[in-house]
Amino acid sequence: MTRVGVVGATGYAGAELVRILSGHPDVELTIITSRQHSGEMFDSIYPSMAGSVNLACEEFAADHICEKADVIFMALPHKLPMELVPGLIKQGKKVIDLSADFRFHDAAKYEAYYQQHTAKDLLEQSVYGLSEIYHGKIKNADLIGNPGCYPTSVLLPLIPMLKSKLIDFNSIIADSKSGVSGAGRSVSLTTHFCEANESFKAYKVAEHRHNPEMEEILSLESGQDVNITFVPHLVPMTRGMLTTIYADLLQGVSSDDVKNCFSSFYSGSPFIRVCPEGKFPDTLHVRGTNYCDIGFKLDLRNNRVILISVIDNLVKGAAGQAVQNMNIMLGLDETKGLMNVPFAV
Repeated sequence: MTRVGVVGATGYAGAELVRILSGHPDVELTIITSRQHSGEMFDSIYPSMAGSVNLACEEFAADHICEKADVIFMALPHKLPMELVPGLIKQGKKVIDLSADFRFHDAAKYEAYYQQHTAKDLLEQSVYGLSEIYHGKIKNADLIGNPGCYPTSVLLPLIPMLKSKLIDFNSIIADSKSGVSGAGRSVSLTTHFCEANESFKAYKVAEHRHNPEMEEILSLESGQDVNITFVPHLVPMTRGMLTTIYADLLQGVSSDDVKNCFSSFYSGSPFIRVCPEGKFPDTLHVRGTNYCDIGFKLDLRNNRVILISVIDNLVKGAAGQAVQNMNIMLGLDETKGLMNVPFAV
């Protein structure tokens, strides 16, 4: 059994990691940390875990966590992991970071949208953890920068289309809607019930810091500079994310071309489900799972394709993909611990 630890276990992504890892057949969850809840039993913070998780939260101490775990998940806000991860890597641990600190290869792009990076030497070593795209690199990695939830929902439908040269890379518009849990567990006015309930709003229009993350990967995968228009929205539901992407088709592209593109590109990818023609994804159908459902429609009148994807922002958009990456790193079946049957309603 591989020993695993979660740093920052009481945030939403951290708690989801604890939930998934506690039921994983090939790992043992040996340590969880929380600065705010140090000394408290995890099931006193999340009573739903009673009987499943019998661990107390501890203060973070690098040497102690390295003694207790072989794989360490960092579920902390941006900036903190870059201060802590180098010490863990030096002690030979495998690290999967859910913040943005190790998602970029270009430190300047990170610093333009976040803050100064203090562990730039690790950026070249880090692998971007989009599981279906970088499986081979993840397998040999010691440090994973787990993708953001918005980028996961945008990149998975777009990359096959760009690599197959079916769309004009200058025409991409991505419109995404996220449940409120995407903002994290910390209290804020924006996500207060009275502010979010009965409300549907766009925010950080054309300036969200996931934009450069997506553009770096799309440019890398297409071999040319790609800029996209990205608009995120907050939806009054707890979890779930739906992304609608619009792009101009290149000359002569048919519905069969798009269908064959997805079916061949994601052949053998257990967590990508391509909807039958005429059917479209629904966030309800992926709730609590690691699936990404993708649908499409050709708007022939305007020579445009409409791509629709859905994920659970806390699972495929965070903790589930992190566990999928761990499975790949450890040489396990990538579905281990992640194949719970979706809710019917």
